[in-house]
Amino acid sequence: MIPLSYATPGQELVIRRVGGSPEVKKHLENLGFVVGGTVTVITALDGNVIVKVKEARVAISDEMARKIMI
Repeated sequence: MIPLSYATPGQELVIRRVGGSPEVKKHLENLGFVVGGTVTVITALDGNVIVKVKEARVAISDEMARKIMI
């Protein structure tokens, strides 16, 4: 498993674990980052990661991306 922040753009990946405090986990879950779900990294700019999750594009910080394991 590696953090989402290290993923290669363009690959569809399966989320294996979501870490962090209960508040962070709930926030990421509300954005669509759930275990077993798929995510595609669109691009990484200035420490932020833009991903496609559940047919929506979401920008998250590098810190958040490191809590999502693929």
